[in-house]
Amino acid sequence: MTDLDTNYAPAFGGSLAFGDRPALLLIDVVVAYLTPGSPLYDPRFEDALASCERLTDACRKAGVPVIFTNVSYRAGGADGGLFYRKVPALSAFLEGSPGGAFPATLQPEAGDVVVTKQYASAFFGTSLAGTLNTMRIDTVILGGFSTSGCVRASTLDALQHGFAPFVVAEACGDRHSGPHDANLFDLSKKYAEVVSEDQAISLLRR
Repeated sequence: MTDLDTNYAPAFGGSLAFGDRPALLLIDVVVAYLTPGSPLYDPRFEDALASCERLTDACRKAGVPVIFTNVSYRAGGADGGLFYRKVPALSAFLEGSPGGAFPATLQPEAGDVVVTKQYASAFFGTSLAGTLNTMRIDTVILGGFSTSGCVRASTLDALQHGFAPFVVAEACGDRHSGPHDANLFDLSKKYAEVVSEDQAISLLRR
């Protein structure tokens, strides 16, 4: 059987350049994924949180903008459409629920941007693309929750809006290694550069 890399090589696997004006995009790093007993919780998210914390520290030291996203729905998920209906666990993000809060160890600071969304992509139905364009951002470094869901959707939309996406593998979390690994592979071949945390920090220092 042909291995995946060999199979994909003739058609996919080009590369994107890391630009001059990057920003860090932290997708839904909120307590609903980090609290035992929550329907969205899994221990794998804790390691990804630690990586997101280190990336955030590196970006702030380098003067790179940091952008957080969270999720919030009106009563009954009235603004969540079919996505809210399809994923019952999204009720953790109803207005006033503690699940949508940022963890104590990774809080927005003055000057950071917070984007509140209702759908998987951080770009869909939000002002994010306009904000990035106004900031003259050309590259987004992505981490957060979950790899196969909102990180993937946001990565595709970053590419489609003209921002080179660099997904940091250790900074992404999912409920199972299968979807996590499969989506990182697919993103790396078609839509983004998938890099390690060390590679991302080296690029920031450059």
